[in-house]
Amino acid sequence: MVAAGIVTVGMPSNIVIRPGGETDSPLLVELLDEAVAWMVARGQTGQWGDKPVADRVNGYEWVRGLASDSGLRIAELDHIPVGALIVGNAPEYAPAVDRSELYINMLVTSRGHAGKQLGSALIKAAIEEGRTADREVLRVDCWAGAPTLVAWYERQGFKRTDTYDIDGWKGQIFAMPLR
Repeated sequence: MVAAGIVTVGMPSNIVIRPGGETDSPLLVELLDEAVAWMVARGQTGQWGDKPVADRVNGYEWVRGLASDSGLRIAELDHIPVGALIVGNAPEYAPAVDRSELYINMLVTSRGHAGKQLGSALIKAAIEEGRTADREVLRVDCWAGAPTLVAWYERQGFKRTDTYDIDGWKGQIFAMPLR
């Protein structure tokens, strides 16, 4: 249920999803840098590269753009921001579908809170938002070279659909019917 912009149905009571905004830019930088460091430590630089956002040319500008997206949602665990989700229209590289859709353009959670179902809560929020908006399908993509991430999306109920290649970066698109 979306009430006053806070998503609560089907989530543990200590996780709240709230609308985000430009003031969440520092949080996004922190979450993304933490995720990049975690992936680099595991040799998975293909998802978001090997440099922290804070060290990238135009990194902060990119994050400010993300934070100003009206589809930004922030997950809070016991009132502490620990994850982010951006939903909206599909990116240009994603093949069009013949049904109304909501697309997850970004999903990131704090690795310091791994195992607390934050990603699943954000997926549930996207599902609920899509259903409330009367969308027929929820889609998301990730780096195809991360088998554990691909399997995680499948465990969330997504099915593999299309793949794509952007200058050697191979992506996997998933879909989940909402009706």
